[in-house]
Amino acid sequence: MADEYEFDNIYQLSHQNGQIPFLLDRDIGKYRPQEEQDFSLANKAGQANIDAFNRLRVSEPLTLFDSSHRYSDNDLWSEFHSGPNSSGVFNLNQGLMDLNVDSTSGSQVLRETTKIFSYQPGKSLLVMATLVMSPAKEGLRQRVGYFGDDNGFYVQKDDFDISLVERHSTLGGVEENIIPQEDWSVDKLDGTGKSGITLDLSKGQILWSDIEWLGVGTVRMGFVINGQFIICHKFHHANLLDRTYVTTASLPLRYEITNKTDTSGNSTLKQICSTVISEGGYELAGLQQAIGTPITLPKDLGAAGNRAPVVTIRLKTARTDAVVILTALSLLGVNNNTNFRWEVIASGITAGGSGTWISAGPKSSVEYKLDAETISGGRVLAAGYVQGSAQGSVPVDILKEALFKFQLERDSFTNERFEIALVCAGSIAGADVFGSLDWEEVSR
Repeated sequence: MADEYEFDNIYQLSHQNGQIPFLLDRDIGKYRPQEEQDFSLANKAGQANIDAFNRLRVSEPLTLFDSSHRYSDNDLWSEFHSGPNSSGVFNLNQGLMDLNVDSTSGSQVLRETTKIFSYQPGKSLLVMATLVMSPAKEGLRQRVGYFGDDNGFYVQKDDFDISLVERHSTLGGVEENIIPQEDWSVDKLDGTGKSGITLDLSKGQILWSDIEWLGVGTVRMGFVINGQFIICHKFHHANLLDRTYVTTASLPLRYEITNKTDTSGNSTLKQICSTVISEGGYELAGLQQAIGTPITLPKDLGAAGNRAPVVTIRLKTARTDAVVILTALSLLGVNNNTNFRWEVIASGITAGGSGTWISAGPKSSVEYKLDAETISGGRVLAAGYVQGSAQGSVPVDILKEALFKFQLERDSFTNERFEIALVCAGSIAGADVFGSLDWEEVSR
């Protein structure tokens, strides 16, 4: 073969001596006649080194989210559990979360990210999650993937059956397209596929998927084993459906373990690490909005050093799956020669004032409050100082690399919407400030 044909880096063998040209199939390490398969670069979408839009993967991804647990539960996830002995427990030695259920029917632990991850049309969305599932048993169901209550994709071990699942609500109710392992379209990971590997979900696994949405594209799912991205199944939709295949590709990550019936004993699903990556970067192109204190009504900060909310925003009740990102803030101290400290507080609870939340507009996913008097709890996302003077103040831009860290969050299990507040304290009593928040509504 080598005497008759030469091949270049695009897998195409040259035609010599009048022989039928062959192509190199590097997946199996063999040559195949050209009529059997077209291995031109434009048609190698079945390979994992090509992203969901058939482009060579390059080293310019933008991480939208990553999660690991080194010292504790990282507070990036909401948790729901039922049953007296169900729990999510941080495992210090292994650096992960143990999702534990006993043998009782209905015992359950669900963990879902507090953020929705923004799919951008035309760019592949790469999702990876690591896990160790409990050994299979009758009545036990475990799920891990990129999904919520209504839409998404996940691997499932239900009783003794392994499957890859597409969940959608595009026809008005939740439906699931369950693909059993024996029906996976590329590599069944039962020892008979190209990889020769047999999948064992009771051992550590890296689940991966990439999404070509635009409403009608392809989703590929598989596992990374021995450093190799193995494609197990491709969910095709273009030229097949008369609708979108999921309502949205902007979804959360989720881990589930559930006893459907009484089982033979305790079970544990191990949640390790996860990430969501926009391949080819990300460009904000949403609806830009802002709100701030009225020009005739500056905020009175009260006692010296008192931390008072100036502007607070959160998601609307009916739009908790929206992606909204804080992009800038501004603060103007009214009193000359007065120092002010500002903070951006996430997940705090504001109180006082009228308690009224105001819609930012009929097409907006945001509501705001300007008259809150106190704030408790939460975490500081950013902080700084300004000085009241006749020179005024300039907006504070949020670094592009940190944008998704300033995203509005929610708890999907309780429908609680977490606030982001601009909080300020003055160095003298009765200091007044003007403040505003700018945000971008990616989902619209």
